[in-house]
Amino acid sequence: MASFISSSEETTVETSHQALPSGLRLTAADRPGVAQPVPERDIPDQPWRTMSLVVLVLVILLTSAWEWKMRSLKLVPGDESDGTYDSWARLRHQVDKRDVPVLILGDSRILYDTDLDRVAQLTGVRPIQLAIVGSSGLPILEDIADDSHFKGLAIVGMAETAFFDTKHSVARPKEALELSHWESPSKRASYQIQRVISPGLAMLDEDYQLSTLIFHLDPDWRPGVRGPYHDVWKVGESGTDGQAWIWRRLEHDQRLADHARSVWHQLFPPFPIDDKSINAILARTKTAVDKIRARGGDVVFVRPPSGPDMRAIEDKHVPRARAWDALLAYTHTNGIHTDDLPASQNLILPEGSHLTHACATVFTDAYIRSVAQLTPMLHLKPDAPTALSTKDCVSPSVARAE
Repeated sequence: MASFISSSEETTVETSHQALPSGLRLTAADRPGVAQPVPERDIPDQPWRTMSLVVLVLVILLTSAWEWKMRSLKLVPGDESDGTYDSWARLRHQVDKRDVPVLILGDSRILYDTDLDRVAQLTGVRPIQLAIVGSSGLPILEDIADDSHFKGLAIVGMAETAFFDTKHSVARPKEALELSHWESPSKRASYQIQRVISPGLAMLDEDYQLSTLIFHLDPDWRPGVRGPYHDVWKVGESGTDGQAWIWRRLEHDQRLADHARSVWHQLFPPFPIDDKSINAILARTKTAVDKIRARGGDVVFVRPPSGPDMRAIEDKHVPRARAWDALLAYTHTNGIHTDDLPASQNLILPEGSHLTHACATVFTDAYIRSVAQLTPMLHLKPDAPTALSTKDCVSPSVARAE
């Protein structure tokens, strides 16, 4: 009897299957009392090769169009200013692998305002650039101070509002340092893939991905809440060797420059930094400086330029006497302030905080020559190029207007 029923069910299922129109799958109703197998569906004949070719052509055309659009916006292939710190971590590893004579630490000003090639032309040494956008240089200085491998010169760039900020300017250095100490295999593989494809595609720029651009369409989705529109858009561009510049489009696009300037103005709290916070930073800095000097190294601080409007805000937040002057005195350290450097006056800062490419080279030339006079750990080459001046990056008409 069991065999008869089984045979009957199989016959019913088979009959139902044969009766189904082409392209429809069997359902549970077609197999009463039978364990359900994987659904079956007929695959109709289609011109799969032609369809695949059409899809491939469309992908290539759309990708090419988007790439052309991104390059028309002055994005460049290979730009690694994406905030992932992968390249930074690899530069940090160089300190443990070889004798590094010069390091540059700090925030975005010393990052974008330093021409590493000009330093090499003047001194024969190409520094390792470890400055991080939107951060205090102090956590990195402390990390280097604890690294017995480093016995060279640390040039620490300082925007006082970032260096003395113990709340908002330490998250990025912390993330970068954690990555330099340990990196997951998946992240390492992702970075290697990125390095292969990035030099050929400007469209991979994180600041101009489609999802990011959509966020910037509406400045006030939620009233009273600061959204992506009010954050910094793209400010800089950088390569794997640590060289970074202000984004070239900001030098000519007044709308973008004004937007960046408005963001800078909103970053600073309306009240001065308290003495307790300043004293804590002074103590931490002195400890780090003393550790480096105990190994035979040295530290020099550099204060890059900022525009008059930015400077007025900065001086209210943390005046020079309470920050810069106090730091040099407390740590017994040499420093170069833009106010005291004639060649750094009246340079062009498109958005009030970072120099143009040409003016960054002029500023680099000026401050490196001064650093060489302040420490025996850096020397100018006998055949070093002649000194630059403001006229090498500022046209006479602009200089007269200022």
